[in-house]
Amino acid sequence: MIDQITISRIQDAAQIVDIVSDFVTLRRRGVNWVGLCPFHDDRTPSFYVSPAKNICKCFACGEGGTPIHFVMKHEQLSYYEALKYVARKYGIEVVEKEFTDEEKQAQSDRESMFILNEYARDYFVKTLYGHPEGKAIGLTYFRERGFRDDIVKKFQLGYSLEQRDALSVEAQKAGYKRDFLLKTGLSTGGEHNQPLVDRFRGRVIFPVHTLSGKVVAFGGRILKKAENVGKYVNSPESEIYSKSNELYGIFFARSAIVKQDKCFLVEGYTDVISMHQAGIENVVSSSGTALTHGQIRMIHRFSENITVLYDGDAAGIKAALRGIDLLLEDGMNVKVVLLPQGEDPDSFTKKQNAENFHHYISENEVDFIRFKTQLLLKEVGDDPIKRAGMITNVVESIALVPNSITRSVFIQDCSQLLNMQERVLIAEINKIRKRNYERKKEQGDKDAARNDKQEQIISTKEATGKSWRISPQNSFDKYELEILRYVVRYGNTPIYRKFEKQKRKVGKQVVEEDVLVEEGPGVTEFVQYDLERDQIGFSNDLYKQMFEEALAHMKDPHFDSGRYFLAHPDPEVNKLASELMSDRYQLSKIHAKILGEEMDDKHSRLLEKNLLNSYVPRATTELKNFYVLQKIEELKKEMKSGNKDDYVTLITQLKQLQEIRKVLAKELGERIVLKY
Repeated sequence: MIDQITISRIQDAAQIVDIVSDFVTLRRRGVNWVGLCPFHDDRTPSFYVSPAKNICKCFACGEGGTPIHFVMKHEQLSYYEALKYVARKYGIEVVEKEFTDEEKQAQSDRESMFILNEYARDYFVKTLYGHPEGKAIGLTYFRERGFRDDIVKKFQLGYSLEQRDALSVEAQKAGYKRDFLLKTGLSTGGEHNQPLVDRFRGRVIFPVHTLSGKVVAFGGRILKKAENVGKYVNSPESEIYSKSNELYGIFFARSAIVKQDKCFLVEGYTDVISMHQAGIENVVSSSGTALTHGQIRMIHRFSENITVLYDGDAAGIKAALRGIDLLLEDGMNVKVVLLPQGEDPDSFTKKQNAENFHHYISENEVDFIRFKTQLLLKEVGDDPIKRAGMITNVVESIALVPNSITRSVFIQDCSQLLNMQERVLIAEINKIRKRNYERKKEQGDKDAARNDKQEQIISTKEATGKSWRISPQNSFDKYELEILRYVVRYGNTPIYRKFEKQKRKVGKQVVEEDVLVEEGPGVTEFVQYDLERDQIGFSNDLYKQMFEEALAHMKDPHFDSGRYFLAHPDPEVNKLASELMSDRYQLSKIHAKILGEEMDDKHSRLLEKNLLNSYVPRATTELKNFYVLQKIEELKKEMKSGNKDDYVTLITQLKQLQEIRKVLAKELGERIVLKY
């Protein structure tokens, strides 16, 4: 165990930005930092990090906490293991007593499996350098492949003896249980108390690391020719290992990916190692399998730019095509490089240095639309049926691109390459996007049905240090709709602009002009910040969907929110957008009266745009106010029918909410009388 003094030192040293940025690419936003949440499928940054409070919080899925809690959740560690992780990062010495057998037994299965994997890694490394068989076979193989000793040690490569149960016997002698040897996949067999058999016997070993460097699995390559035996064997899926969520080399590549703002994706273990040896470190491997969304999300945390490197043979080309659509769907900027015939990244980089390699990439990388179109054009020739199928194939990939501007550029390129009219391609893409949207919506409705009992959360922490929960009701609708109206109409329009009179000389004359000196956040960005800081979201599914789509375009200066929603493939969305853009939903008279304005419809839109700095905050405040009013009513009912023993607690909560209500009423300019 760790003593309290050391725990306090670790907690004082841990800085939330330092910890989180090891796993998530953060960008400054005001006094805070923001990035993609690592705990759910986040496509618009919703994970906020506060240096001042030394905490993090995802306003979409709710995960967050202190630096220690973040490490616990992200790395699946116990509290004390997370403390040790942070201590190592900051060079704090941790002195703890040796675990007894009882304490080892008390550890969770997951922790025990990680500990066993670390033992196995060290065992394989020791065998490679210290055992005659390891040196004669394993170390010789790595050196024949041209790997330097420093690279072999960096990637913690090892060797497993040909003896059937060498590791299994040694691990059990060291106190590790049979159950965990089987769960991690290090051993197989063992039915009816039969001896265990080493899974990786007679193979060189490639440990697979998590983002933080923990060994989560192994890959083993056989060196002797054998019938009916695969060249590579990998750890099976387990409680700690999901192949679809891991990338080989990510631990060694993450800093380089951020620095270069680009990630190279290759197929195999040796491809990654050879590129590191050549000085190219921003590279990861999908371990010879098709890409998954989980793997892509991991890359997306560090960069949006990815270059796929594959062998120049037919299999490499097909592999490149399989993974591209998933990359596009996740909003990645994708380039493809096919290496010279007969080369793979391993062999190619052995002939290059880093400078020559990057020169080759810059000369040969092609965006996906050109790559796929040119490749398929060669295959179909002059056959009109095949050509039509090829065009559909390309168009289906373009339809996956979430960014409308990028999608438009691809359509233009495709039109020129295929000698087709843009309007034909656009019409087909819209059909595909509508079909894809309906499929996702159908799946989303099913997911929503499973979660229809979840409660809407409103946080009043800043005022009371508590979080209240209330059930969503239809009465919220009008307040949410008013907020959505501003988002649809104005999108990324700044809620205010400040100008100053400045003089400048034009010829012999001095001219006075208005110069922009300050610009506020866009409407969508302000709404996101103002609601998320109180943990309030849209309870109406349609409004929520439209707001999330607006968030996806929040940083696009050319985004026209009204035009976007009016042309939306979902009929429910474009119907609501048309209503919100119509005169029926122009500036509410309530807002106009409050600000002392009398106007007709002709001038209301112009006035509203000039006064967004007043109207938008008022709309979000009205929604917050209604949340609090609802909770006050719920507490009053509970006080009437509840247990008398709970009365003191309830009256305290009621007073706290009424204090919040006073603050909100003051902001809204209301006069209120509170009774209880």
